[in-house]
Amino acid sequence: MSKDLIMKNLLYFVLFMTIALIAIVIGVIIGDYASWYFAWIVGTAMIVLVSAASGAFFDAQEDDRRNGGAPRGGH
Repeated sequence: MSKDLIMKNLLYFVLFMTIALIAIVIGVIIGDYASWYFAWIVGTAMIVLVSAASGAFFDAQEDDRRNGGAPRGGH
């Protein structure tokens, strides 16, 4: 891995950890509704990630079908 790539990944990690910390602090400040907002933020992020993974998996399957490749796996 190049030094630039490592620094880029480190900066992304620090950025996302800072965003998560700010979201948690805002949730604590809000008070009674903090857990609801936190669950909403985490749930929305999970939906986006699962959708992106599903789309990537679907594209990989379509590429295999178009190229005449055998499906992966033991089934």
